[in-house]
Formats: sequence, structure tokens, C-alpha cells
Amino acid sequence: MTKKKKVAIIGSVGLPANYGGFETMVYYLTKEKNSEFDITVFCEGVPKEKRLPEYHGCTLKYLPFKANGGQSILYDITAMGLSWFTFDILLILGTPGCIILPFFKLFKKPNIVVNFGGLEWKRDKWGAFGKWYLKLTEKLAIKHSSVIVADNQHFCDYIEEEYQKKSALIEYGGDHTAKKPLDPKLLEKYPYLKGAYDVSVSRAQVDNNLHMVLEAYTQLPDRNLVLVSNYDKFEYGRELKVKYAGYPNIYMQDAVYDLYELDVIRSNASLYIHSHTFCGTAPSLVEAMSLNLPIIAFSVPTNHFTTEEKALYFSNSNELVNSLKNLSPIKLKDNALNMSEIAERRYTWTGISNKYAKVFNQ
Repeated sequence: MTKKKKVAIIGSVGLPANYGGFETMVYYLTKEKNSEFDITVFCEGVPKEKRLPEYHGCTLKYLPFKANGGQSILYDITAMGLSWFTFDILLILGTPGCIILPFFKLFKKPNIVVNFGGLEWKRDKWGAFGKWYLKLTEKLAIKHSSVIVADNQHFCDYIEEEYQKKSALIEYGGDHTAKKPLDPKLLEKYPYLKGAYDVSVSRAQVDNNLHMVLEAYTQLPDRNLVLVSNYDKFEYGRELKVKYAGYPNIYMQDAVYDLYELDVIRSNASLYIHSHTFCGTAPSLVEAMSLNLPIIAFSVPTNHFTTEEKALYFSNSNELVNSLKNLSPIKLKDNALNMSEIAERRYTWTGISNKYAKVFNQ
């Protein structure tokens, strides 16, 4: 019997999965491939009574650090150090901890698979040092990895142009979402479900262009918008809440982490607006596509690749207003059918997991 390859997954919050792209990917990868590989998932520190020894038949290893924020670099480096000599493959999600790779490479070298996460250093939220550090770790990760994974063709093109290195295109799945009928029990909690509305889901970060979407709907009093976001976590979000509170057609919905409730909200919308700038193949976008929603997306290369040029696109509030004013039932139906077909063909977790397995077996 062939011995299973030992895989360490580093850089996610851990399992069981909470809200997040990497976390959802780890959930489905371990679920689909636990019989093919001996997988250990590193998890952030939680109280001992909440720790599980395994999940999906995979070992969970807890570290006394947080996976996000200031401790994330130490979290990733510690996980690499603990797994470097005992695992065949390290799947590293994100590059900030890869500052240590040149040192570790002096020793025995496992296969290093890095999901580089995207052009994080371009985001407005980082200061000069943060941008410099993230660009440096991107360079080190790409130089010292056995395989670099990118979740969007635009990133694959960038890596080849910037670093003259090929990358593996592995996107995200969206088929963990499911079309849900209107639930009468939720009407009191989410009163906008009673009428027609458009929906958008974003973190409250400037580069996700919530302001652009909100501004467009101030000019469209006959269309309702439900914009789901973690407003209170960011100054930008708190300012938007104050600025747009007085518009009766705009519902500024605080983040919904219950997938069933979120699916009900999205499933019963007229269309989905995706306004992200720097995400690659954004989980929220492929989820909306999997829910058979018509898509209007912010016009950047990543979104064009994800939707195969078959969505509608906008670059500013006026263009979004014009798109919304010129919709027709036929245009919406064709858009939705195209999005659903692309999602079924490209954004399933079985397909994504098979791509990772192929990379692990290289």
C-alpha cells in the first residue's frame, strides 16, 4: 500500500471553518481529499475546551497565536518551523510569513505550495512599510516556492510578467451556497425581503467601492439596495452608515454570518453587484454566480476573467446608474444563465480540490 503524502495547511484560521475564502477552501479541500492525503491543519489559538483533535479525518494542530492581524506572521512562521522537517508538502495560504523561506530552504526542502492570495500590497489600507513588506514577501514566496497558486488568471499573468514564473490557476468554489425560497420567519428580521431589491456583499474597505454603489442608488429612488457589510469594523464603514442613513431605498445591512440567512437574502434578490477592486476570484462573486444571479461587476481584469466577459460592468457611479436604468428582463435572464453556466463549469469545490490534489502530486 502506498504511503499517503503528509500535507500541512498553514495560514488559515483553521477548522471548523468560519466565514472567509481561505477557511472555506480548507473546509472543502479536507472534506474532499482526506482519504488521499494525510492532512494536518494549523489552527489559531482557542480555549482548550473548544479544541478538536481532528476534523474531516484530518489532524488539527493549535498554535498560541491569532491567524490574522499583528500575530499572523508569527503564526505562519511557527507553523512552517513545526512542519518543515516532518511533512512532504506545505500548503501556505498567503505570503506574509514567507519572509522566513530563504532561511528554511538551507535545510531539507519539502514541496512548498504557496497560494499567494492576490495583490495585497496594493490595498489602500496599508501604509508605506506595510506595502513594502507585503511586496517583499510576495517576491520571496514566488522565488522560493515549488508551486505558486493564483486564484485568478490576471494574477497568473502578473506573476509571469513580473517574476517570469508559471503559476497554477486554482480558483474558489461557490457551490456550498444553495438557492433558498423566501422564509416567512426572516421577514421581521430582514423587512426588505418583502419587496424587490438588489444585493451586494463586501467588507467595508475603501477599495471595495461601497461608496460608489451607495452613491448610484441615491439617484435611483425606485430601486432598493441591500448592501451587506461589516460597517462598524472600519472608520470608512461607519462614515458610510451616517452619510447614507436617510435614504429609504438603501438598506445598510450589518454583516450576516449565518449562511442560510445570507443565502435567503441573496437568493431572493433581483441581481448582484460586485464592487471589489483587488480581490482575485472573489468568493462572494462566485457564490452569487452559483446562486444564478445576474451580475453587475466593477470593471477590473480579475472580475472580467471570473465572469468571462459575460456580466455587465461599471467603472463609476454614473456607469452603474446607466446599467441599472437600461436593464430588461431578457438581459437579466441571459446574464443569470451565463453566470450559472460558468459557475457550474469552473467554480465547484470538487473541481477545485482535484486541482490542489494534482499540484500535491507533482
